[in-house]
Amino acid sequence: MQDQPFFSLFLQSYFIALGVLIGGSLIGGMAAFLTGKPPLTEIYRISSMIRIWAIVTAIGGTFDAVYTFERGFLEGETKDLFKQFLLILSALGGAQTGSLFITWLTQEHTTL
Repeated sequence: MQDQPFFSLFLQSYFIALGVLIGGSLIGGMAAFLTGKPPLTEIYRISSMIRIWAIVTAIGGTFDAVYTFERGFLEGETKDLFKQFLLILSALGGAQTGSLFITWLTQEHTTL
């Protein structure tokens, strides 16, 4: 994963988190429909539950991120530390965008 240019990883991190959140929520909503639960409510509930997993998936697992932070702090490689921080920020943005799309789709927790 480190052989790719940084901007490519940055965009991949964003869109992987976005795709995991939207895809997982919509597939979970289909399962809710098949089991007789309200699909839109379940889509919203699932999207809030899997947000952290979308972020972890986008950054490539937790051990690589922890190792990069350790190397950045202990060995003074602040460039890698900053890059990893930006990748996590990109994944957070993708998960937040996906959550916003799901909220718009389901219209849950909106007041008139």
